[in-house]
Amino acid sequence: MARHVERDGRRESHAGHSSNRASRTAGAGRGAHYGAAAVTSSSRRTSSGGGRGKGPLVFGVIIAVLVVIAAVFCINRFILDDSPSSQQKLENEGAMLTVSIPEGSSTNDIANLLEDSGLVADSKQFVKYVKKAGSEASLKPGTYHIICGTSIEEMVQMFEMGPEVATVGIPEGSTIAKTALAVEESSNGRIKAEDFQKLAENAEAYESDYPFLKDAESGTLEGFLFPKTYEIADSATADSMIRMMLDQYRKETESLDFSYPEKAGLNEYETVILASIIEREAAAENRATVASVFYNRLDEGMRLQSDATVAYLIDGDPKPEDLEIDSPYNTYLVDGLPVGPICSPSLESLKAACDPEKTEYLYFYFTADGKYSFSKTYDEHQGAIAEG
Repeated sequence: MARHVERDGRRESHAGHSSNRASRTAGAGRGAHYGAAAVTSSSRRTSSGGGRGKGPLVFGVIIAVLVVIAAVFCINRFILDDSPSSQQKLENEGAMLTVSIPEGSSTNDIANLLEDSGLVADSKQFVKYVKKAGSEASLKPGTYHIICGTSIEEMVQMFEMGPEVATVGIPEGSTIAKTALAVEESSNGRIKAEDFQKLAENAEAYESDYPFLKDAESGTLEGFLFPKTYEIADSATADSMIRMMLDQYRKETESLDFSYPEKAGLNEYETVILASIIEREAAAENRATVASVFYNRLDEGMRLQSDATVAYLIDGDPKPEDLEIDSPYNTYLVDGLPVGPICSPSLESLKAACDPEKTEYLYFYFTADGKYSFSKTYDEHQGAIAEG
């Protein structure tokens, strides 16, 4: 009945750290060697003006040189002791290391953890810098990924900002398969798509905690992994991410009124199925109108004939021959709704399924440029196709 248009997207997030290193070297002082020539009484010369001895001058020069050397030593000692960028060369220089700072850790605890991890050469140097910077109360717990060789100053800035948290954006209309791939990519491969998908295809394992899954005839969580942006904690697993999405579905839908679909003979699971078809078939501005078409066809005992359900079946745009595939998802062949949702619908599509526009339309058609035409009769529908 309708030409299927894919609307999908993906948001990536990346995080990383850079390391700037600076080194300082102390200068060296050079001493002077002085000698004295013997003067005999026979060669001694006197003058009426008298003579001034060189001893005090030489002594003063020596003292000055020693003072300069001492000053250079002290300055460099101060720099080496207090500069956040003056760490000794570390064993794993340039490697990315992970360190987890527990809740309630003191500055000394953090410093010892960094030294044990090989991120600082001397824990006392870290403590000294933190106290000097007045940052003792600002260091946040969490898991950090730090390049070995990062200066103490930069590490302290990282700890003050807090750990970077990875996020995954699940677009409206995503399938389980696409959601699983997004989670794997956003978790840098830590959560495998295969593990996520395997769990998401077993609705029974979650039914006791999420009663809205009790009628899931497809046996999967398709349609219930709510589209939203989620944080991926370092401790996150495929199971915890799935539960986060199911929790979000429950939260988002708790205020929905399912009385209209119930009067039409649909339970909550079937309403989600219909909303998923609306998600793939409608535009943002006409979801409620598209919903009315499907309700009217169901009421008339007509098949939905949605290209979107066949597209889900073959994972692509359907060709005419695909409409003949024998499948409970092929709404050209099966009566009523398909066996399960074909994507995770947006809240707007769920609202449209719960509160459709009141029309007499039985057909709609849209062209490649996104224009929709709604018709009450088959002849009108054919005319719209001819014009389109």
